[in-house]
Amino acid sequence: MNQAYSEFASVYDELMTDIPYDAYIDIIDVAAGGIDGKRVLDIGCGTGLLSMKLAKQGAQVTGIDLSADMLVMAEERAQSLSLPVQFIEQPMQQLEGFADYDIAVIAIDSLNYLSNREDVLSTFRQIHSALAVGGKLIFDVHSTFKTDVIFMEGPFTFDNGRITYIWITEEGEELHSVYSELAFFVKSESGLYRRFDEVHTQRTFPVSDYADMLMDTGFSIERIFADWEDEAPHEESERIFFQVRK
Repeated sequence: MNQAYSEFASVYDELMTDIPYDAYIDIIDVAAGGIDGKRVLDIGCGTGLLSMKLAKQGAQVTGIDLSADMLVMAEERAQSLSLPVQFIEQPMQQLEGFADYDIAVIAIDSLNYLSNREDVLSTFRQIHSALAVGGKLIFDVHSTFKTDVIFMEGPFTFDNGRITYIWITEEGEELHSVYSELAFFVKSESGLYRRFDEVHTQRTFPVSDYADMLMDTGFSIERIFADWEDEAPHEESERIFFQVRK
């Protein structure tokens, strides 16, 4: 794993403090008819922030992520909290070895890191196989409005006194994709800043495309809503949520 990605993992939690994870727990709780005792796949789990909250609610959680650095931090967090969460390094589109799970979650636009339709379809197929009959998949993605309009309003900047970044965005090669270059400056104990750089590409699809892919892989759609509210998406929605059933 390269040094830059390790650096990114080290500041990830601090940059995610504005994500309403408790609201995500509520969404999962309602969809699943309660979390306690349920077997949950947290796909794209990162440093395990959502996994920990699910485990605290009594879920039996398995966290999946592609980043070994993120998983090291997740495992350390679980151990420090004495929570029995299992973490496995796998790409979501090649998910294997799982069966009879009650819930699968792909939170905070992790699915948007898949750049082609076949990888998204493969992810849905693998999750469908991993779920028990009646099991639920819950995920969120960027809207096309966000990739095509909001992200193109960059560059964006951030400074909390310890971490500063400059985030430059441009259209990606694929339709509804965004290419991002980020320069991070992290303050050390000596007061000096060290710099590391990240490149990210994300892609999304129209709501109807996701619906077609989900139904093609055997899911029934229970609800589609937007921006953390129980309301249908509209043309300027930014985050789209899907709740589907095997």
